[in-house]
Parts: sequence; C-alpha cells; structure tokens
Amino acid sequence: MQQTAFYQPQSAMVIVAHPDDIEYSCSGTIARWVKMGTRVCYVLCTSGEVGIAEPGMTKARATEIREAEQRQAAAVVGVHDVVFLREPDGLLEATLGLRKKLVREIRRFKPEVVLCGDPAVLFPSENYINHPDHRAAGTAALDAVFPAAGQPNLFEELESEGLSAHKPRKVYVTGRHQQDLAVNISETIDLKIAALRAHVSQMVQRDPEDYVRQSAAAAGKGKEMEYAELFRVITLVDDEQWQKLHG
Repeated sequence: MQQTAFYQPQSAMVIVAHPDDIEYSCSGTIARWVKMGTRVCYVLCTSGEVGIAEPGMTKARATEIREAEQRQAAAVVGVHDVVFLREPDGLLEATLGLRKKLVREIRRFKPEVVLCGDPAVLFPSENYINHPDHRAAGTAALDAVFPAAGQPNLFEELESEGLSAHKPRKVYVTGRHQQDLAVNISETIDLKIAALRAHVSQMVQRDPEDYVRQSAAAAGKGKEMEYAELFRVITLVDDEQWQKLHG
C-alpha cells in the first residue's frame, strides 16, 4: 500500500451504475471531502428500476422510489447535485451514447477528481460476480474521462451547449482490492452507514452497519486507521500543470 498525504480536491464527481453503489464504495470519503468544502456531483447511469423485487412493482414506481432514496442518501453526506441518466437498469452498456452523456456532465461540472468502479473486476469475492452494469459504468466513465472529456475535437457539438473541454486531474477507482491509497473514514463512517440506510428498499429485514464496519475495518487494518476506503489513483495532470491551468 502506497501511503500518501491526505488530498482534498476542490471538486469531485462520482459515476456509478445504480443507487446505493456510491454508499457502498466511497461515501465515507465523499463525506469527509464535503465537510472540508469540496463540491461534489453524483452521476447515476441507471435509476435501479429493476432492483425492487416486490409483487406488483412497476419499473416506473421503482424509479421514483430509488431516485428519491438516492437523493436522500446524497443529502446525508451533504451532496445535492445528483444526476440520473436513466439508462436501462440491468442492460447497461458502455456505448458511445453513454460516453457522450458522461462527457456532457464532466464538462458541465468540471470535476478535479472523478471516482468510478473498476471495470476489470469480475470476481470480487468467492460468492459474488461483479454486476455487468458495474463493469459497463466503470468502462464508460473511464472512456469519458480520457481522452474524450478533455479533447475539444471530440463531441465538439457540446460547445453549442456552452460546454468546453475539461480534463480531470485524477481518477479514483474504488474497490476493496485497490492498493494505491487508503482514505481514513473513521470520522465519517456513521454518515456512510446513515446514507446506506436511506436506501430503504434495499435494506428489507437487514441493517448495513455490521457489514460496513467490518469492511471498512478490514480496509484500514495495518494502516493505523480504524476505518478506511481503498482506491487506485490515476493522475492525469501533474501538480505543476494543474496549477498553470487552474491556479
């Protein structure tokens, strides 16, 4: 594990497939950043509309429920900019159309850091296969970040919307197997748990607290952190160049 000093970006965007993906993966880090003044935007590729397996539940109603839950979960950690792209849940693909939608959001918000899942992870544990939507969202996010969002001659028609090219400084790839960086979330783990609990439709007859604490404790083990979240960090623009562009 490469240990580095705590880094706080001025702005960050999280791109995921479904409501609750952020809360499981990185909401402790987001809560810590927001407390310190970071602007944050959530981008959900789908609305999780096939994720409520109840008799009589329609996708339209499930969309309303899960979008409301995600907004509430975001508000728990202080995030109020939440975007739903409303791609089909369970059928998400890393198409050029999705890439353009993500480029539009990156150019609109201009994040210093983009956080997303790892599209290369297929078997994250012995009892789980990584959801194809998660892999598609990770691929689409990375393809949108580089080179598309920062290349003015790609999706140049977005200029007509007042959206100019923007290259994020860093990418944080989430996941329990990442090894570059551990972020201490000991002071914000209660917010992470509360944000997950906001996803009421996904917490039927179970509470996420034990799982969250055990996972975060395992991530912090040996790092002098009670609780942590793990990331792989890709630096696209070095400090000197970033200061010249945005100083």
